[in-house]
Amino acid sequence: MAALLRRIVNTTKAPAAIGPYSQAVVVDRTVYVSGQLGMDPASGQLVGGGVQAQTRQALMNMGEILKAAGCGYENVVKTTVLLADMNDFTHVNDIYKMFFSTNYPARAAYQVAALPRGGLVEIEAVAVLGPLTGSS
Repeated sequence: MAALLRRIVNTTKAPAAIGPYSQAVVVDRTVYVSGQLGMDPASGQLVGGGVQAQTRQALMNMGEILKAAGCGYENVVKTTVLLADMNDFTHVNDIYKMFFSTNYPARAAYQVAALPRGGLVEIEAVAVLGPLTGSS
C-alpha cells in the first residue's frame, strides 16, 4: 500500500496554535481544520462584541486556513461547533449561514463546560480538496 501524504497547514493570517497542534492537516485530499476561536490573528486576543463577533472571527480564521490549504468554505463537508452556552445557538447560526449559504456541511453542535481563553464559540471543520459536484 502506498503511503499517503500528510501536509501541515500554517498561515500567519489566522491565529497561531495555542498548544501542541497544527492549524490544519491535509491527508490525501482531506483537510482537517483545528477548532478556531474568535481570536484576532494580530493581537492573539478574543474579539469583543459577544458570541456573534467571535463566531464571525472564528469563521474568518477558518477561511484563511482553508485558503492556505488550497480550498474554501464550499469544500467544507463537516463542522463541529462548541458553545459555552447553548442559548447562543441561534446567534451563532445567524453568522454561520453567512459563510455557509448553500449545500450546508454536516454539523454537530455541543455545549461544553469551558473553551480555551474563555471563548464563547469554537468551530472545527473537515474539508475535501478539489471541485465538488452534486445537489443539495
